[in-house]
Amino acid sequence: MNQFTISGSPHVHANESTRRIMIDVLIALMPALLVAIYYFGWYALRLTIVSVGTCVLAEWLIQKFLIKGPVTINDCSAAVTGLLLAFNVPANLPVWMVVVGGIVAIGVAKMPFGGLGKNPFNPALVGRVFMLVSFPAAMTTWPQAQPIFQNGFFADAVTGPTPLGILKEEGLTNNPELLDMVLGNRGGAFGEVCAIALLIGAIYLICRRVIEIFTPLSILLTVFIFAGICHLIDPTTYIAPVYHLVYGGLILGAFYMATDMVTSPMTIRGKLLFGFGIGAITVIIRLWGAYPEGVSFAILIMNAFTPLINKAFKPYRFGVVKPSKKQ
Repeated sequence: MNQFTISGSPHVHANESTRRIMIDVLIALMPALLVAIYYFGWYALRLTIVSVGTCVLAEWLIQKFLIKGPVTINDCSAAVTGLLLAFNVPANLPVWMVVVGGIVAIGVAKMPFGGLGKNPFNPALVGRVFMLVSFPAAMTTWPQAQPIFQNGFFADAVTGPTPLGILKEEGLTNNPELLDMVLGNRGGAFGEVCAIALLIGAIYLICRRVIEIFTPLSILLTVFIFAGICHLIDPTTYIAPVYHLVYGGLILGAFYMATDMVTSPMTIRGKLLFGFGIGAITVIIRLWGAYPEGVSFAILIMNAFTPLINKAFKPYRFGVVKPSKKQ
């Protein structure tokens, strides 16, 4: 009796699939979406529906009529891109701008490179940065949180600065409450406001082994240490580092976009270096740059370095002798 079955690779099988992973990401983002709807009502829900619908439709149209290949929208990757894109914009942004951002995310950053698994940059962030450059006024007009049980589901948006914007313009004279930042009672992109909701989703992804902790941990530690050094040098100018962790989109970027399997390094050492670069660039932009926020730019910049990081920390195949440094 033949006791061995010889076949081609791969030989390791698992229950994970692209669709299952993307569904897990969507599930992980639901707490933050519910908090966003609680604080921003109809505006947040409307933009989410439009953004997700635009990304899915754009991918379907490109595959159906331009590429004329198999339609893969069932893998839910376009839906994840749409949801992350929506999470990175103000809740009161005009709908047509979100449509433009979704088309850019799918039609420029994803499909021209061959679709999922081949894009060098995070599509949602490309769409977000495109909108920020093209529509700077609308993308920096932030609605303030208004609980729907007090103001209604369709309440008009009241705009104001984000916590990072306040720090950039007014310094430490009008520092927002840390608890409000954690719970989401603040202005900003509606998907990034509640740190607790995002962390709940991140724990779910880690437990499901969808993401690894190395990149987010490296980002958060780098931001904390870098910002902490600046605070120790001049506490009257630079805020305490813990605020940097919950202000802006750091948690959203660290756990949900920097961990993108396609655009981030493969090895542990590569992930740590990748996270260090994102954290350092974020703090540099926040403290000395023109923009109060820098996470999106930092991730895209480090996306460009991912091929070099993978090459530098490429593991050697089993049986291959590592060359000696003396040689």
